[in-house]
Amino acid sequence: MFLIFLGIVVLMAGFAINTPSLTFARFSRPAKVAGGIFIILGLFSSGIKQINAGEVGVQSLFGNVGQSTLSSGLNFVNPFAKIETFDIKTQNYTMSAVHDEGLKEGDDAIRVLTADGLEVIIDLTVLYKVIPSETPKILREIGVDYQNKIVRPITRTKIRDNAVYYDAVSLYSTKREEFQNRIFKSIEVDFKTRGLFLEQLLIRNINLPTSVKQSIESKINAEQDAQKMQFVLQKEKQEAERKRVEAQGIADYQKILSLGLSDKQLQYESILAQKEIAKSPNTKVIIMGGKGNAPFILGDK
Repeated sequence: MFLIFLGIVVLMAGFAINTPSLTFARFSRPAKVAGGIFIILGLFSSGIKQINAGEVGVQSLFGNVGQSTLSSGLNFVNPFAKIETFDIKTQNYTMSAVHDEGLKEGDDAIRVLTADGLEVIIDLTVLYKVIPSETPKILREIGVDYQNKIVRPITRTKIRDNAVYYDAVSLYSTKREEFQNRIFKSIEVDFKTRGLFLEQLLIRNINLPTSVKQSIESKINAEQDAQKMQFVLQKEKQEAERKRVEAQGIADYQKILSLGLSDKQLQYESILAQKEIAKSPNTKVIIMGGKGNAPFILGDK
């Protein structure tokens, strides 16, 4: 546009000095030619617009937004049209309590009230994309600042609206995934009607009040102690059962011995044992005898 403006100024100057009485009237024709060249170059440069990869462009002429979009690469456009570009790649919007971690400086986490009246702090990341075919509508109805006008307020509102269905402990533990899916579906509908596609909703962290955290930790410790005691009791029961089986086995063995061994069997076993002793090189003479029987002598000769 600068070249067009410059060309118009030079062209007008050429016509202004086109008076024979002026000493520099001879520059009138060159000025007209130069002005024309500037205008042509300005129209040519303004009529070609480069759109970068991952972006689309939307034309607006004197406040009227065009219905079509400009794809990436070189595009021939109206030289007087204004081109707004939209990023159609995946974008993220993070709201966090950690300083400089989110898009807003300072604590930007979402504070919600749960069903049991407790305040819970939620860190969240929204992954979304601009729908290319909807960019003319976005420019016409929302503008280019759709993050602050749509993404941020809708996300924060929907999280607060859905958190009231859960108590703080279940939101922190068992119902976390259910809560995430619920708000995803709710936000997805509102995004789509405004030309945005919700890819993923990531609940990064849920901070409970200090009193609730202490109660949960106490409960977990008590459950761990109970599980440990059950293990000890189970081990003692197994040990008691082992000793009972061992005692029963000894009793059964003694009972078998008392019922199954006779005097003659014991005498026979004694003879076998002493015979083995007699075979020892250190044994010279063994005198054997028993009740009601004559003793006899075993020797090595």
